[in-house]
Amino acid sequence: MANPIIGEELQRLLDGRLTKVYEDNLKQLHEIEHMVPMLFNVQPTTKAWEEYYEVGELSDIQPFTGKLEYANVSPGYWTKIEPKQLALGVIIDRKFLDTKQYPVLDNFAKKLAGSSHRKEEKEGAEIFNNAFSAGYTYMQSEEGVSLCNSAHLTKTGVSTSSGFSNYHTTAMNKTTVAARWIIMRRYKNSIGERVTINPDMLLVPDTLGDSAEELTGTPHGLDSPYGNKNVQAGRFKVVRYKYLDDNDTNNWFMIDSRLMKEYLIWLDGVKDEVNNTIDFDSFAIKHSIYRTMGCGFTNWRWIDGGQVS
Repeated sequence: MANPIIGEELQRLLDGRLTKVYEDNLKQLHEIEHMVPMLFNVQPTTKAWEEYYEVGELSDIQPFTGKLEYANVSPGYWTKIEPKQLALGVIIDRKFLDTKQYPVLDNFAKKLAGSSHRKEEKEGAEIFNNAFSAGYTYMQSEEGVSLCNSAHLTKTGVSTSSGFSNYHTTAMNKTTVAARWIIMRRYKNSIGERVTINPDMLLVPDTLGDSAEELTGTPHGLDSPYGNKNVQAGRFKVVRYKYLDDNDTNNWFMIDSRLMKEYLIWLDGVKDEVNNTIDFDSFAIKHSIYRTMGCGFTNWRWIDGGQVS
């Protein structure tokens, strides 16, 4: 059996002379900012994995010269998202539990649930923190490139020289935001045709939050003495994602929120299962939590990412 939480380690809780004992006084990010349901298409699942697939579009109608032309439909890419098992346990020495003099360490169900929810928020952020790498924890992609990449692929054989890049290395400013907004609106589908993309969100680390809100919230005279109209004002919702700061404070993302909620997938398998029992031999109190979850994306056209050095 694993080592229990015992009085020797927390002996000050046994003597009753402390003025106050603090527990859970500082709110953690996951307790206030629930980013996963805001950003992801949350789907329940009872499967070991979920698979997604795309099929291509039809080409333009052709001039009729007396003989009908027939179109073909090309395959798209396959994606697999596999929820993984996550668990944690804690053991409390019975004597310590009976003789501690302060009302702390009484609600390990809450603590374990907090551990689960914090992990959930970190895994959601990892989609963005890892957006420039092809390695993901829960998913496999037949396309085999990163979420934000300068050379996305297609099976149709059309040119990918334009409309297939959602990656850049430029810092966020009014010029770059304007340029990337146009680039996103010029994304193409698998057969090289323009599609409707409406970028309406800037997802940024907390470090860039003030700059993003100034850029999108100043109606006139942004960086100009002439009071000219700022066309970016009101165009975007700014979303600060504090877990992005832990990875990089310069990277930023432009997003079509409608498409994001279609293609950014969160799989909820087994919900938090909190269990407790008394060990028969030692009388120690044992608590545990178990859940399954997974996340990934099935299309890249909802996002444009800046990897800024």
